[in-house]
Amino acid sequence: MDARSLIAALRRGQDIAPEDLAWFARGLADRSVSDAQAGAFAMAVCLKGLGDAGRTALTLAMRDSGDVLTWDSDLPVIDKHSTGGVGDCVSLILAPALAQAGGLVPMISGRGLGHTGGTLDKLEAIPGVATQVPPDRLRDMLARAGCAIVGATANIAPADRRLYAIRDVTATVESLDLITASILSKKLAAGLQALVLDVKTGSGAFMKSPDDARALARALTDTANAAGCRTSAVITDMNQPLAPSLGNALEVAEVMRVLTGEVTQSPLIEVTVALGGVLLANAGLAPDVQAGADRILDDLRAGRVADRFGRMIAAQGGPVEFLSNWARFLPEANVIREVKSPAAGHVTAIDGEALGLAVVAMGGGRQVETDNVDPSVGLSGVVRLGAQVAVGDPLAVIHAAREDTARRTEAAVLRAITLGDAAPALPPLIHDRID
Repeated sequence: MDARSLIAALRRGQDIAPEDLAWFARGLADRSVSDAQAGAFAMAVCLKGLGDAGRTALTLAMRDSGDVLTWDSDLPVIDKHSTGGVGDCVSLILAPALAQAGGLVPMISGRGLGHTGGTLDKLEAIPGVATQVPPDRLRDMLARAGCAIVGATANIAPADRRLYAIRDVTATVESLDLITASILSKKLAAGLQALVLDVKTGSGAFMKSPDDARALARALTDTANAAGCRTSAVITDMNQPLAPSLGNALEVAEVMRVLTGEVTQSPLIEVTVALGGVLLANAGLAPDVQAGADRILDDLRAGRVADRFGRMIAAQGGPVEFLSNWARFLPEANVIREVKSPAAGHVTAIDGEALGLAVVAMGGGRQVETDNVDPSVGLSGVVRLGAQVAVGDPLAVIHAAREDTARRTEAAVLRAITLGDAAPALPPLIHDRID
């Protein structure tokens, strides 16, 4: 086999045999395939596609390019993945909720990407929490808490790690086949038996239209199920932040308000319960989706999910007493001030991507991979779509490191929130489910 022949066949639109894709994935991992060949491969896939069988074969090949975890447990191994949004801290609630319901949850998560926040960055806002751990430490965490949220090691899907970096600089990110293989190769390498996908659509999502989100959800579910992992997708709305806070420590604070019962009804809870219900049903931990959703909500209201979260934080090296005194451990920004509405009216649109980028610019995310993240900065109290405001009412609260940063952020927030005379029609929170 040779890379030139494979790339030429792809360029002509020919089907590629699974063993050829497996050879190419191994070449990505061991670097016998050059950067130029990897870039040409990615461009050929973008232009011609792989087809359903080819997409599944590439996913499995990239999964098998490194370690594939196995678990000596009678519990079903389950997980959730989100395609990314703003104010989306579902994973921090859902992982312990799934463990409490009887699943083993080795949640392999990522860092911030573009305008979206990263689950690992949020979790690391808690002092001492370790997210980059070897497999033996991960197994110990799971034995202690039933769940852990960690990053992929260098030996998990190394072919994807290499190809992803090349796609980022060759304008080949937006391919359903490559996106699907990238997401699922890492998830399947975790040894999952069931998976739920939260595919976002709207102004704060990568997939802006419901049709694009539905196409991605279908590609992901078809491929994961073909690979032997029972998978469903829920298409959820991201035309406004899911939680009213954006930023790492601020989103952890929102999670704690939910876990401790201070907040009992919110879009964050609704999406968490919906995703959990689907996954528990798929994993055989609930007789149907509604029963699974009811189980998640009951455990949440009874405080059992909070207790499990506290165990997870302690197992990952965080404070043992975090649950009982969480506000003391989270960092606070130096400058905190409101963004006041310049006019009266209804909130008719929120540019979630612009808000996310504003938080990144404050230091709450990365402009380049080597940037340090300030966990204290961000936005809280972000107004909701349809809200009626008067002149001077708060649209959001800025948490910044410096006054000049706060001034720039205020201007960005005002540009991102549109006011009008009439209340808009509100989009549904849950658009669709793909099984």
